Amino acid sequence: MKAKDKFTLGLELPTDPRWADIAGKNIGDILVDHAYCEQKAASSCISLIVQYPDKTDLVEMLTPVVAEEWSHFERVMQELRRRNLPFGRQRKDEYVEKLDKVLKKGGTRDEQLVEKLLRNALIEARSCERFKVLWKNIPDKELSEFYYELMVSEAGHYKNFLSLARKYMPEDYVARRWRELLEAEAAIMRTLAVRPDRMH
Repeated sequence: MKAKDKFTLGLELPTDPRWADIAGKNIGDILVDHAYCEQKAASSCISLIVQYPDKTDLVEMLTPVVAEEWSHFERVMQELRRRNLPFGRQRKDEYVEKLDKVLKKGGTRDEQLVEKLLRNALIEARSCERFKVLWKNIPDKELSEFYYELMVSEAGHYKNFLSLARKYMPEDYVARRWRELLEAEAAIMRTLAVRPDRMH
């Protein structure tokens, strides 16, 4: 892999094409799960700020991300209301649970921080890829445009997390660990069923 390609989106396994069709036919369930994903994204950034208040670059970069993720939650809720769809209960997130199990335990404080940053980058990358699938495939024009906007936003968040990771550990370490996590994420995706009520 060339140096300039180290930090591209680079997911190893694209979304199963069947997911777009299933998601489009179950958009209420997808919107509910999406709303919870945005909540968790905001909470994850808040958690990083609380755990690492001494990391000025992190605090400054993630503070506006918290606000943006919460605004996404509010916009998803608007889409549910616009369609007279109820906001249901949170579903078990098997994708994130499995991803958390492949993170390294122990190590230095900075190594643990980088694990968390790369985890978040990977979730944002997969979300970005799913938003792209929805943008290109769902027939609802307004919702398609909505997911295009979110695709662009999530790509920015993904880059933020990778940028921060490179501030706290050497670039070759981050690049190696990122490749390992991309491979692990692809293996996880192969084990998950194509679900009509999950964003991931």
